[in-house]
Amino acid sequence: MSAVWDFADFDDHEHVHMFRDRASGLTAVIAVHSTHLGPGAGGVRYWHYPQRAAAITDALRLSRGMSYKNAMAGLPMGGGKGVILADEQGAKTPELLAAFGRAVESLGGAYVTAEDVGMSVADMVEIARTTRHVSGLPAAGDAVGGNPSPLTALGVYLGIKAAIREKLNTDSAQGVRVAVQGVGSVGEAVARRLAAEGAKLTLADVDLARAKALAEELGADLADSAAIMEVEADVLSPNALGATLTEASIERLKVSIVAGAANNQLATDADGQRIHDRGIVYAPDYVINAGGIINVALEYLGQGSREEVESRIQLIPGRLAEIWAESRASGTPASVVADRMAQTLIGRG
Repeated sequence: MSAVWDFADFDDHEHVHMFRDRASGLTAVIAVHSTHLGPGAGGVRYWHYPQRAAAITDALRLSRGMSYKNAMAGLPMGGGKGVILADEQGAKTPELLAAFGRAVESLGGAYVTAEDVGMSVADMVEIARTTRHVSGLPAAGDAVGGNPSPLTALGVYLGIKAAIREKLNTDSAQGVRVAVQGVGSVGEAVARRLAAEGAKLTLADVDLARAKALAEELGADLADSAAIMEVEADVLSPNALGATLTEASIERLKVSIVAGAANNQLATDADGQRIHDRGIVYAPDYVINAGGIINVALEYLGQGSREEVESRIQLIPGRLAEIWAESRASGTPASVVADRMAQTLIGRG
């Protein structure tokens, strides 16, 4: 396997750590992209990778995205990401989570972990037994904390509304056709908000039963998870795993807007240009999906209340509008405009 510096997604990362704890079975990667603005903050993902190199690639891509996300959200945090490699038949045990917590603690605060795909608030409680550098813990009353997914969904919903305003010249989602790819904790919440406003939804998920149940409840159409990228709609909202926007899939899109919660939606940098060339309004993922990290960061920093978190999430549409305005004026893809803004903020402009 190549050295980490030789990976295509290595981007002058400050730290990339591999951890192995034989007793618990932990195999993990923690990548810290930048601490220019503060400690590298980003969730830990529990996922099965057929090839271990793919876990390193994921950590590299996701940690860079967190640097950009935190910077664009105006947070005093850098970018980091953890990945725990799941065995096909393996299970998350308290011992494994404790070992991951020790790994985080060994970095001395350079990385702050939180919930991500495959992880829960209960898992964060276990991790917190062995490290101080964890967020997303249970919250009481109006306190900041807990499951960040509903707040991510709020930001995505507001971002979709901003994109509808940008492309369709309307302030309402009433009657707007939205294809929702992935109805997990975030995608489901986005779908519910849009359905309440009268959007016409088509839902898809690798868990067909879950998608079918939600579609029946909301009166939405159902699509196969592989076919959702080709549904004719106004908006495609990717809310599953990343890298779904490829040269081939972009060519087949039948939408005028792409706006969703999934991280690293563009398979390559060139795909941002491809979306731009097709005249599709694209909401850079790390801008639209920042609601959760705003909640997590303010919890870790001991700042603000739920009201403060939501007021900061309300700024997401304005940031997207600024990106789209610059894209129109310069002819530059929105993905490139956002990257340049973020790079300047983290001292790499």
